[in-house]
Amino acid sequence: MPITPTSHIWMNGEMVPWEDATVHVLTHTLHYGTGVFEGIRAYETDRGAAIFRLTEHIERLYRSAKILNMDMPYSVPELVDACKQVVADSGLPSCYVRPIAYYGYGEMGLATADCKTEVAIAAWPWGAYLGDDAVTKGVRMKISSWTRHDHNIMPPASKTTGNYANSTLAKMEALRAGYDEAIMLNNAGLVSECSGENLFVGCGDVLITPPTSSGALPGITQDTVISIAEDLGYDIAVADLARSDLYVADEIFVCGTAAEVSAVNSVDDRDIACPGPRTAAIAEAYADVVRGRNEKYSSWNEHAS
Repeated sequence: MPITPTSHIWMNGEMVPWEDATVHVLTHTLHYGTGVFEGIRAYETDRGAAIFRLTEHIERLYRSAKILNMDMPYSVPELVDACKQVVADSGLPSCYVRPIAYYGYGEMGLATADCKTEVAIAAWPWGAYLGDDAVTKGVRMKISSWTRHDHNIMPPASKTTGNYANSTLAKMEALRAGYDEAIMLNNAGLVSECSGENLFVGCGDVLITPPTSSGALPGITQDTVISIAEDLGYDIAVADLARSDLYVADEIFVCGTAAEVSAVNSVDDRDIACPGPRTAAIAEAYADVVRGRNEKYSSWNEHAS
């Protein structure tokens, strides 16, 4: 999706005009993929723009950095405040927020010991990642020929920039074959996650989502969906899934900050009931939660101003 510029980007403690927020061509992370990032959404609420689960996202950014042994030059509260500043400065009632920490210009080579960590935060308008009608019409999924990272190759628990070459290969393969999204399996042939979303599969009375041991990123939206589903009275299990489980599922949906809650209408050309009743109910409840219309979860909405 094209990016619509806003007025400023936060870079290393300063608000910089959008067009001036640039990096050198020899920036270390550009060459080696040694950065960490987050995807966060701010939603329009009755009290103004609210950033959904902002602190949890920034805490995950720090965990990602720790896995890479990357020193962070700002504290969690400082980056939380910086995200709020960026959203408020944008003037947008709702937007997507992208914090990124990366090794900057000055050192080259694989070793990062002498590299300086830089941090930037941008915000821009961004619609539903898999389409505005993904909740009702669903998306077509393809099992990817690309295997999800192993924990001892590229740690999937870290939201690392370089990790997403794996996801990009899977996504582009699916798009070029006429599908909307890819589902990735791990080295054991079990379901991991999509190229950019966690997966929930309705099997009988239980909604199943793959564990982090499968190579899935510990999703903040996934955690949100589990809380909502349990509130709605649905049984949730974190368990392994084979690809054949997807073919015979009662319903399937995917979730993520960018995709929100999106139904799946087929996997490898096997039709799936879409949207399933649990998918529709969870998607509706999720839309209320992120927009501050469910008081139980009001603490998850952090207002920009």
